[in-house]
Amino acid sequence: MTGDPREVAPIGEHPMWLPDAATAHLRGRTVAVRGAGRLLETVRGEASRAGMVFEEAGGDGADLVIEATTDAATAPEGFEVSRAGGATRVRATTDSGALYGWFHVVRLGATAFDDTLPTARHEPQHAMRMLDHWDNVDVHPVMGQVERGYAGGSIFFADGRLRDDLSRVERYARLLASIGINRVGLNNVNVHAREARLLTDGLGIVARLADVYRPWGIRVHLSASFAAPITVGGLATADPLDPDVIEWWADAAARVYREIPDFGGFVVKADSEGQPGPFAYGRDHADGANVLARALAPHDGIVHWRAFVYNHRQDWRDRSTDRARAAYDHFTPLDGRFHENVVLQVKHGPMDFQVREPVSPVIPAMRETAVALELQVTQEYTGQQRHAVYLAPWWREILDFPPFGDGGPSLAETVRGGIVAVSNVGDDPFWTGHPLAQANLYAYGRLAWDAGLDPGAILDEWIALTFGDDEDVRRGIRSVLDDSWLTYEAYTAPLGVGFMVTPGSHYGPSVDGYEYSPWGTYHFADRDGVGVDRTVAAGTGFAGQYPSPWRETYESLETVPDELLLFFHHVPYEHVLRNGKTVIQHIYDTHIDGADAVDRKVAEWDELEGRVPADVFARGRDLLAEQQRSAREWRDHVCTYFWRKSGVPDAGDRVIP
Repeated sequence: MTGDPREVAPIGEHPMWLPDAATAHLRGRTVAVRGAGRLLETVRGEASRAGMVFEEAGGDGADLVIEATTDAATAPEGFEVSRAGGATRVRATTDSGALYGWFHVVRLGATAFDDTLPTARHEPQHAMRMLDHWDNVDVHPVMGQVERGYAGGSIFFADGRLRDDLSRVERYARLLASIGINRVGLNNVNVHAREARLLTDGLGIVARLADVYRPWGIRVHLSASFAAPITVGGLATADPLDPDVIEWWADAAARVYREIPDFGGFVVKADSEGQPGPFAYGRDHADGANVLARALAPHDGIVHWRAFVYNHRQDWRDRSTDRARAAYDHFTPLDGRFHENVVLQVKHGPMDFQVREPVSPVIPAMRETAVALELQVTQEYTGQQRHAVYLAPWWREILDFPPFGDGGPSLAETVRGGIVAVSNVGDDPFWTGHPLAQANLYAYGRLAWDAGLDPGAILDEWIALTFGDDEDVRRGIRSVLDDSWLTYEAYTAPLGVGFMVTPGSHYGPSVDGYEYSPWGTYHFADRDGVGVDRTVAAGTGFAGQYPSPWRETYESLETVPDELLLFFHHVPYEHVLRNGKTVIQHIYDTHIDGADAVDRKVAEWDELEGRVPADVFARGRDLLAEQQRSAREWRDHVCTYFWRKSGVPDAGDRVIP
């Protein structure tokens, strides 16, 4: 490793959205970078890499002027771009704002130097824009090197230790800075024995990675085990109210900050899916989070405490117990008890990153607690980067959701703890497995910065940076990705019911795979109907956890959105949707139409041969062939299952295997 953040990618590694061509409009132009700060040195390095010529003696005549000054009057990470006197100017209050302004100029392309460029201020909607990596130092016997990772091994770890060569991590940090990410969690939230030691004798690993991220304005966070006082500290207990435990966490935090003064904080998954937590000691999650928060507070550190807490040993016969209710029931009574530096990290839906589920009611309920919205860029339940599924339209729908009704704030405006997502990156040559999955990583960063951006415009931006300005390529990739999320939904689990995946791997159809399991992921299909009754009147009462008007909307069959029908109601197969189709006919039609849509996407991709790089085309062709096979498998399994279950034939008289 050279330590030079401008090091170019080796042959065979795809540059994602920052190929040299992305800065071609800057080559040979003059630049002046004014001010002091570590990140301004990064900007200077980027300008040099782009082939710009530095202006001396103030640089008043430069084509591009980037300046960090307290006179800029922007938010700490914001910047203003203007055009006057033949120069494009980026002014920011801080060096981080200047760095983000530089990448904005890269995104603008040649229009950055158009005299019609309007003056505009750009400021992040959320101060915390984070990616969590579920990477393991040791390869886990079940979950592998990267839990729920579909792009090879870890870019951080190999052979049970930190990689010697971290140059790829440097290039990754550059890519993340270009889309506004400012925090990274380094390891799996399911903290195993080896990873628990990152907090103690493995701290040098964390420090080395922090050194790599620092020039790009990114602070690192560490997933910590709640049981660390026992497993690595040698104490007899991890009781959060025990004085020795309190002292141990304070000492551990102080030790971290001596090594890494800008360390971000801890991410904790507790009392969840077998992970240890405060319940073992008769304590609640405010007690558990606050002991870490007190340890971190003197150092300006944050605890991300995950709200993914539920009973994973449920009796499937018990229809009163509802996994969807669990986070609300556990956490809302604690609202107002968490310390100020606790961020409650809440998955966007009440279940687990399904292709369709309602927004979690925990988010609007926690009025006195900082809440971070958690998304999943890695495609655990959306095709695992073997299917081309562009998730930004789904995320935008989530971010736009008004939890208190029309006219009230959007979800993006409601969360006060920022946005977090699980990364989709690995050591695959294309970083994300599927070349088109890069668009999801790019879009996440852009929406975390500004939730009001249009997913189609973001996609165009990514295509232009990655592939250039070939209009045929733009149209071809748009045709594959534009409706890809809805296409995936069409040929998988219908009407919000969720899951129906192969247990363990979560890939491919298994309609009853989890139906009689203890995981609480049921569809309750029988000979008469399908769906989960979550009404207050007759079901689990989950609908009542929402504020008005949503509790009434979801409670009633007359008003519940069709796309969430089976999440909230158990209905007969002959129940008629708003489009005039019965539920059973909808299941047949969407699965057949969805598989047909994938056939068209395969043909659309084939038209791009010779217009995109050969390696990109080949990988895309192979994965689209797998998507085509899988979509047909989903179609056949789901249609056959519900035909046999209901006895109702397809009105179109099509052959159902």
